[in-house]
Amino acid sequence: MRTSTIHPIQALNRRRRLIAAILAAAAVGCLGLALQPPDRLTEVLAAARDLTGGRLNGNDVTVVRLPPEAVPDGVYRPGAQLTGRVLAAPVRRGEPITDLRLLGPALVDAYGPGMRATPIRVTDAASAGLLRPGDVIDVIANAATPQWEDIPSPGPATIAQAVTVIALPRPAGAADTNTGALVVLATTPDQATQLARAGPGSHLSITIHGRSG
Repeated sequence: MRTSTIHPIQALNRRRRLIAAILAAAAVGCLGLALQPPDRLTEVLAAARDLTGGRLNGNDVTVVRLPPEAVPDGVYRPGAQLTGRVLAAPVRRGEPITDLRLLGPALVDAYGPGMRATPIRVTDAASAGLLRPGDVIDVIANAATPQWEDIPSPGPATIAQAVTVIALPRPAGAADTNTGALVVLATTPDQATQLARAGPGSHLSITIHGRSG
């Protein structure tokens, strides 16, 4: 019985034709995407440049066109008023702006039902500059120096444990070191009450949890 063999050059040519066919198909797909009719593209709002966080102004946002299948849920469309809204995390140029990127009900609800967005002012602005949205921290209150020397000052106390940072309204390094730094946390109502009680008369500091909690 005669067994047919394929010459190495023939095998190489077949392999080259297969690779060429795959590349041609990919090129056609990319060309089809590029040539989509304008009326099939959806206009959305996106970052006009790399943004580090904080309040948006009119120059921070631009309009881009995306295929319908590439439009994310919760994205803002042209006409939405984003000026003055607080960006909760850095975004790259061209990234669509969604409701979970801005401080607001949708972002807070993402952390669970009944949660609150609670702003605090961390006394040490440099330590707050280490934070990023998503970090889990403890908040420690240390009472300010009392007005009367015969009244002892209570020691430091942890007033909120394992709370998540959801926004840093001012970019890292932009905070006034004399007034601390503003940090927005996702808290329960009870935690929000404890933080509100401690805030006016205390210096607030933080510790940052590791990945293991």
